[in-house]
Amino acid sequence: MLEFKNVTFIYHSKEGETTAVEKLNFKIEKGQFVAVIGPSGCGKTTILSLAAGLLTPSYGEVIKGGGEFGYMLQRDALFPWRTVKDNIFLPLEIKKRNTLENRENAIKLAKKYGLGDFLNKTPKELSGGMRQRVALIRTLAAGPEILLLDEPFSALDYQTRLEVCDDVQAIIKNERKTALLVTHDISEAIALSDKVIVLSTRPATVVAEHDINFGGNVPKHRRESPEFASTFETLRKELGI
Repeated sequence: MLEFKNVTFIYHSKEGETTAVEKLNFKIEKGQFVAVIGPSGCGKTTILSLAAGLLTPSYGEVIKGGGEFGYMLQRDALFPWRTVKDNIFLPLEIKKRNTLENRENAIKLAKKYGLGDFLNKTPKELSGGMRQRVALIRTLAAGPEILLLDEPFSALDYQTRLEVCDDVQAIIKNERKTALLVTHDISEAIALSDKVIVLSTRPATVVAEHDINFGGNVPKHRRESPEFASTFETLRKELGI
């Protein structure tokens, strides 16, 4: 679904050039949930922007296997003056797909994942975890094949974060979407992902890739697995922390 081939990206400013990522090589297969971890400021968000086509590589190539992208941000970015239902319809309006059929499909999706009783509420009436679920359903409403997740749980408290992580991962897997998550949280990356890509400090290069194949697809089971601690320690050492 997505491949980075020898990708380098250089930011240009009045102060000069800054190489954000350098000679990146990795693949994401259809249906995979892949996490990218790396030190703060190493270029993780740049990778999402390159994947989405918001940035063009300075060198190398980003190959896309078809399908649209959906972007889920650190903050839920729900419009406070819109109801949950109208927030979910927003991508349809932007993409000029605001047909009755597409609106009905979006409502079905919302009801499928427990938002049926909240459709006419405003964001301020929801918990942080529920707001993130609305943000995910809004992202899914336009039918993207690949989801780009930019530390979408970082604004939540620890307990809520665990619940929302599991919730979001289950919905993405159930809808058979491909996902690329950037995070600084090692535990989160292990619990949610089929594969973890470890980056170096800036300019980011790929240090290692790890297939996560223990504990099934349920984050809670992953965290409880005997292999969790050793995998965490391996990733921690690769990050140099």
